[in-house]
Amino acid sequence: MTTSATPMDTVTLERHIAARPETVFGFFTDREKWLSWMGADGMFSFEPGGAYRTRVTGGNIASGHFVTVDPPKRLVFTWGWEAGPMRVPPGSTTVEITLEPTADGTLLRLVHSGLPSPEACAAHAEGWQHYVDRLATRAEGDDPGADAWMQQPEG
Repeated sequence: MTTSATPMDTVTLERHIAARPETVFGFFTDREKWLSWMGADGMFSFEPGGAYRTRVTGGNIASGHFVTVDPPKRLVFTWGWEAGPMRVPPGSTTVEITLEPTADGTLLRLVHSGLPSPEACAAHAEGWQHYVDRLATRAEGDDPGADAWMQQPEG
């Protein structure tokens, strides 16, 4: 997996997943599948303009709305945190997921743009790496186990 945090407001991550794009895409557009790799609970309306709100860790709640849902190759949604020390308001940044078929699976590319600071980029790069690892494990048919980050305190 490659992760970078350049330009200044953007995190880019690429990861090969040994599963078809249709399989991987399903983990972004089905509530139970989404929550199997990131989050404890949440509500999702997986359509352009549809809102989501999910408790990712402890009391940390992310929310935004879906902009583009183009199965099985592209998903765009806004992102932000409802509370906590990371000043990224709900819906203030954009996450774009593209899935490219490969001979033995899928190349996932995640671009999170509009982050307000180098600290926010670093924190989100670490977070997305953690959760994309869990997603890959799940999409490849394995169980990533309990999310150790779920026990993190609020903020």
